[in-house]
Amino acid sequence: MDVLVCIKRVPDVAGSVALTEDSMDVDARHVGYAVSPHEECAIELAVQVAKATDGAATVLTVGDEDAVEQLRDALAVGCGAAVLIEVEPRRYGPTDVAAAIADVVRDHEAQGRSYGLVLLGNDAADTGDFQVGVRLAYELGRPVVTGAATVEAAGESLVARVEAPEGAAVFEAPVPAVVTVMEGGVEPRYPSIPGRMKAKRVQIETVTPAREPVGSGRVRLHLPPVPPSQVEVLGKGAEAAPAMVDLLERLGVVR
Repeated sequence: MDVLVCIKRVPDVAGSVALTEDSMDVDARHVGYAVSPHEECAIELAVQVAKATDGAATVLTVGDEDAVEQLRDALAVGCGAAVLIEVEPRRYGPTDVAAAIADVVRDHEAQGRSYGLVLLGNDAADTGDFQVGVRLAYELGRPVVTGAATVEAAGESLVARVEAPEGAAVFEAPVPAVVTVMEGGVEPRYPSIPGRMKAKRVQIETVTPAREPVGSGRVRLHLPPVPPSQVEVLGKGAEAAPAMVDLLERLGVVR
């Protein structure tokens, strides 16, 4: 089974998040770029499924030429081919991204390159869009499973495991299908030096979409309020000791 895994170049924000002046994007001037943890796991699953079925894994992104860096990272850990749908990212909303990916899938099918499985991250790490996977499945007329932790091929179908608060659920769907992936089900691998050297030699297919984007319709992004913090001064020096014991007893640390 040949697998297509779709990724997005996003700011690599490890601490506090800042927005651009128009509140439409994450301000990435002082951070690097990466793919989200969801997509790292999607790449790992794509490589695993392709290997188990004697297929090939192809990585795709919708973005500008800077996103080639993330494509080569995926190539370095086992994907065999890469596609860049070259666009101005800010002009593209979830509907546009799904349509652009669907056009590539159909074009490749016309060339004899069909994908039994298309994997995506469950949501975008920067804008929080949960829509692309479902919209892509609708565009292609394929079944979709969202929030999967693991995916395995089983003949003419796939088995996806979804973790939920009330327990795990297992879904079986016919292929071709679309699955969105949540982090935590697999451990993503990281590029080795030989893998990076090999990735540099791969010719990346570049596609220009024919459709005019409609945009995201986004009004603005909001940052959640910073949770309040409380500080209780127990005292100074030896006089703080009884208060500390009382506090530990209230917390159940000592009895």
